[in-house]
Amino acid sequence: MPASATQTLRVAVLADSDTRWKWGSLTANRIAPPNSDISLDGYLLRGRATPTARQLKEVGVTADSLREVTAVEFLRAMEKEPYDILVLSLVGGGVQAMLHGLARAWDGRAKRPVVVTGYVGVVYEKLTDGLLLRHGADLVLANSRQDADRFKAVYDGVGADSSAVTEVALPFLGGDAYTGEHDPYTVVFAVQPSVPDNRRDRNYLLNRAIQHARFHPNREVLLKLRSKPGEHTTHIEELPYQKLVQGKDLPANFSLVYGHMGDVLDRTDLLVTISSTAALESLHRRIPTVVLTDLGIREGLGNHHFVGSGCLASWDQLDAGYKPVPDAEWVARQGVMADGSYETAFDAARERIVKLLAGDEMAPLTPYYTPETAPGYLPGILARHHLGPDGTPLPGAPAADKAPGPVRQIVRRAARGAYRHGVQRVAPVIRRMGEL
Repeated sequence: MPASATQTLRVAVLADSDTRWKWGSLTANRIAPPNSDISLDGYLLRGRATPTARQLKEVGVTADSLREVTAVEFLRAMEKEPYDILVLSLVGGGVQAMLHGLARAWDGRAKRPVVVTGYVGVVYEKLTDGLLLRHGADLVLANSRQDADRFKAVYDGVGADSSAVTEVALPFLGGDAYTGEHDPYTVVFAVQPSVPDNRRDRNYLLNRAIQHARFHPNREVLLKLRSKPGEHTTHIEELPYQKLVQGKDLPANFSLVYGHMGDVLDRTDLLVTISSTAALESLHRRIPTVVLTDLGIREGLGNHHFVGSGCLASWDQLDAGYKPVPDAEWVARQGVMADGSYETAFDAARERIVKLLAGDEMAPLTPYYTPETAPGYLPGILARHHLGPDGTPLPGAPAADKAPGPVRQIVRRAARGAYRHGVQRVAPVIRRMGEL
C-alpha cells in the first residue's frame, strides 16, 4: 500500500507517560512517508504515569483522537482498526508485552501495521535488557549513530536479527539557533524527576542554583520543572523541587517555570542539568550547555554519558563565569545535528516504512524472547499486562467491548491518586523511619 499525495495514513501511538507520548507522536510525524497525510490516534496506557490534561497540553502535540486504555483494551482495538503504522512508546516490558499480544491478535493476517519502537532519549542504563525487550518490532529506532552501533552489537551478540535497528534522531529537536546573549542573561537549570534521588543532593543542587542567582544579580535564573506535585512523568518524583523550595529565601532573579522546553530554550543563554535530554535539545540549538559534575560523574546519575562532550562542569566553575565549548565530533555522534542535516535524519526510516507498506505480505512479529528462550522471565512480563505466555488475554482481564461507566472511571482515578499519594508521601516517610 504505497503512500501517495492523496492517501491518508492511519497511525496509532501507544504511550505510557507524557514524555513517551511526546516522543511517540512526534516520531510518528517524522517517520511518515513523504507526501502523505496522517490521521493520528493516541492511546494512553493506564498506569501510574498516565499523563494529565495539563501535561498533554504542555507537550504541545495534538491527535485526531486520544483515549486511555488498558493493555487488553488496546490489543482488542488493534484487532479491529486498520492502521498502517503503530508506534509503541513504552517502557521495555510494555513493548515486549504488546509485541506478543499483537502477534497473537494478528495471527494469520497477510497485512498488518508496521510496528515501530525506540527510546525517548539518552540510553545510559539497562541497554541489553531494554533492547531485547524491544526486539521483534519492524523498526527499532536509534536516536544517534552511537546508539545504532550499540543496538546492533547487542542484537548480533545474542544471535538476534539486528536488521530492524534504524538510525534516526530525537524527534523533538528544532527551534532557532542561538545567536547571542539575551537581556537579561538567562540561566536555566533543567531538573529531572528521579536524578538525583535523595533529599540531600536535591537540596544541594537547589541551593547552588539559588546561590548562582545571588552571585549574579544581573542574570535571571530559572528552575525548569517537569511536573506539578501529584503528576507523574516517565520517572517517579518523590521529592519535587516545588516542595523543597518552600520556606527558602529566594532572590528576585530566581523563579520556577513550567512549559514547553522549546519555549524556555528560546530565551536561554546557559542550560544547566545533571543528565537531562534537554542538554541535547540545547546543544542542537548551539546554546551553551553544562552537565553538572558536583555530585560526581556516575552511571547512577547518567552524566557519564556526556564524557567527551566538553560540557562537564561544576556550579563553582559557572559561578566564576565558565562557558563550555562542546566537542563537535561527540555532538555529531549523539544525533545532535547543529550542522543543518536534521531534516534528512529520518529518511532511512521513511524508506523502510514505504517498502514495508508496499509489500503484499508482512512477516509475523517474532520477538527474541519466547516461552522457550526466556521461560523464567517472559511470563511475568506478560502477566503484568494481563496476558498469558502466548500473548492471549488472561481470564478476568478488562473487557474492551464497552466504555467504562462513571463509577468505574471514578474508581480508576481514585486508585491512581492513592498510588501517587503513596509514592510521594507515604513511601519517603517509611524510608526515613527505616534510616533512624
